[in-house]
Amino acid sequence: MTHALPRTDFTSSGLTRLLAGLSIVEASGSRQFPAERLGEWLDVAAAITLHAAHSAGAASPRAVPPVVHPGAAVAVEEEFGRVRATLADAITTSCSPAGVGTRIRLPTPKADAAPELAAAYGPYRRFHLAHQAEMEPGIRALRSRVRHALAAASTGLRQLAALDEALDRILAGRERQLLATLPSLLERRFQKLLVAHQQALLASGQADAPDLWMQPGGWLAAFCEELQAVLIAELDLRLQPTLGLIEALQDEAGRR
Repeated sequence: MTHALPRTDFTSSGLTRLLAGLSIVEASGSRQFPAERLGEWLDVAAAITLHAAHSAGAASPRAVPPVVHPGAAVAVEEEFGRVRATLADAITTSCSPAGVGTRIRLPTPKADAAPELAAAYGPYRRFHLAHQAEMEPGIRALRSRVRHALAAASTGLRQLAALDEALDRILAGRERQLLATLPSLLERRFQKLLVAHQQALLASGQADAPDLWMQPGGWLAAFCEELQAVLIAELDLRLQPTLGLIEALQDEAGRR
């Protein structure tokens, strides 16, 4: 049995809402429609590339008319679920202080660490970047496989797959550049929590103890929970184009 996938939402993002909730970005954002924002990202050469992909996808010859196989949509939906679960489990496990069996380990302060050294953000930036590097190839490979499934399904879906491939080539660099700013955005939250912690210590007259930061209620434990939530939201944002392709295949299969 398969579970219904969440429908895509191209006018809002869980990641944007989460960052706004943490007071990292503005909640309102741009009021432009996605197509208008996309137009700002495309130059003349990119527009020509998209037009060529659109024409090629429509005119591509086939000896046998494509047919949507009954299990095609189910197969890609199941693969989508496996890829997402694997990446989400890796994030959740590695964001745990135990982190047993994970390749990317959460940086946590040592018991004898000096507070000023333990409060360096650099290790958390590298942790986030390592997860981004792990997400990208698996998601891109999944998107490519879903495009192949669409190309074999119908003329219209073959055209959509060609357009998606062209858009992916055009926008991949910009997407990578924008998502690479997330660790820097989270540094603001890290510093805000740290300052609040230091002010509370000053008011109480207590000495700082980095080995307690990851205890329940600790400021660093709270940050790591937020970091995990942001990584999961980023994962879902990266998967959204692939999810849109799967929805198109499901809709086509439902009409046959």
